Amino acid sequence: MARMLYLLAGEHSGDTRGAELMTALQTMRPDWRFCGLGGPKMREISDGGVRDWVEDAAVLGVWEVLKRYSWFKARLEETLREIEELAPDAVVFVDYPGFNLRAAWALYQGGGSARLVNYVSPQVWAWNKGRIPRIAESLDLMLCLFPFEKALFEDAGLKTVCMGHPMVDQLEAERIAVSRVPNLIGLFPGSREREVARLFPMMIEVVAKLHGQYPEWTFEASAASESLQRRMRTILEEKEAQNLPIEIVCGQSHALMQSASCGVVTSGTATMEATYYGLPYCLVYKVAWPTYLAGRAVIDIEHLGMANILAGRQIVHEFIQYEANVPNVSSFVESVMTDPVRRMELESNLLETGAKLGGGGAAQVAAHAIVELLEEEPQREP
Repeated sequence: MARMLYLLAGEHSGDTRGAELMTALQTMRPDWRFCGLGGPKMREISDGGVRDWVEDAAVLGVWEVLKRYSWFKARLEETLREIEELAPDAVVFVDYPGFNLRAAWALYQGGGSARLVNYVSPQVWAWNKGRIPRIAESLDLMLCLFPFEKALFEDAGLKTVCMGHPMVDQLEAERIAVSRVPNLIGLFPGSREREVARLFPMMIEVVAKLHGQYPEWTFEASAASESLQRRMRTILEEKEAQNLPIEIVCGQSHALMQSASCGVVTSGTATMEATYYGLPYCLVYKVAWPTYLAGRAVIDIEHLGMANILAGRQIVHEFIQYEANVPNVSSFVESVMTDPVRRMELESNLLETGAKLGGGGAAQVAAHAIVELLEEEPQREP
């Protein structure tokens, strides 16, 4: 029986995850159709059924969301109306918890027949464990990344499958036979425009500081999209830094993570990718102060970076807010680049931690669980 799935993703990383899941589902059920909101990869696989909105939807932090509250409220209302009109067999929420958890609760309260699936569990264990019962009530299936997450949601009565981390397959597929370039440092300013605007100028100043002392070092900055590549070039020009040894490249982040000897990585998915490849790096994070203070009030974990959370200790230096400055980051890069023993130890610790992401096949595990939910379990009564 042909099925229709409505998918909701709001960031570049979610677009990648959603596309992987759609591909796995197509292999198992070629007659299933897809619609919804996502990014260019999901749009291509769905032949346009999934609309690309990630450039508008991807924002970082509470303050940024509040400033665009009316826009997000309107998009949520439009999305709920569209789901009601299309009447899909299932709605799959791909990460993006700020928007998706609200959509899931509204759909649950609306009493529709669509099964509600969360693909990539929200990290409520870090910022609000009290939301777990409500999440468990509203969903039919949770697909999580780590075993400790599975236990949390199952204890609340929600059917949960631990699939491992979906990015492992992509990272393995993009593994290249390359040795690290001794004098190359990678810069990863993030996949959102606001991240780039806040952190790339600081990274440029780090390059300027280090270039005077180590003129043989070269720097490659990774842009998540062509629009961000243009923005980064504009920032470079505004700082009159065109003569610095910085090359801005688009879509080559995984190759850079494997070839650079050191990296400066903005907090997010990129830090886990860098961990998996064993790139010696530091984490940088900077948001609007209201966002940061609001986050500090609710987040109950010792470390921000998932590499440190998985390792159970700090293996990656975290430079957060005012600590994400030129002296700190420059000092870290210099210490790693000039100390081979430290660099090798950090790389070894990261590779060991990256192995905890699973052995691959997460999208296939998730697709099987969704097929089972739709074909073997009773349909939800509207």
